[in-house]
Amino acid sequence: MTLFCVIGPDLGVINCPHLLEMTAHVSKVRSLYKRILLLHRFLPIDLRALGDQYVKEEFRRHKSASPKEVSAFMVEWENYKATLQTQVLDASGCVAPRSQLGTALPEAMFQDFQNEQIGQLYELMLESTKPNRQFDIQE
Repeated sequence: MTLFCVIGPDLGVINCPHLLEMTAHVSKVRSLYKRILLLHRFLPIDLRALGDQYVKEEFRRHKSASPKEVSAFMVEWENYKATLQTQVLDASGCVAPRSQLGTALPEAMFQDFQNEQIGQLYELMLESTKPNRQFDIQE
């Protein structure tokens, strides 16, 4: 795909719709990323650490994804953000217990996953359900 921009005589960009679209997309991705990390502050410390690491890795991988994958990526992360935001607000601003966090994935959703994604999801499940003694702070 070739992008064309009209450059004015003073070397200023006059018309570059693709550049504006790309800038808007980058801004939307960055805003979503920051909002998710902000919401993670309300999670138990071990889940926050795990969630932050996972989000950072996934958003880094997104940079080289195809437009179709990017679209699905954004929809799913927007859904995650909305679900987490609702759960955090329902917890009334205090740290939400694990039992109130997350949502079940419908089996039909697994049909759309690639093998690598299923493996990542399994590893994430193992990490999120194992006891994390390093975070058990007793006073």
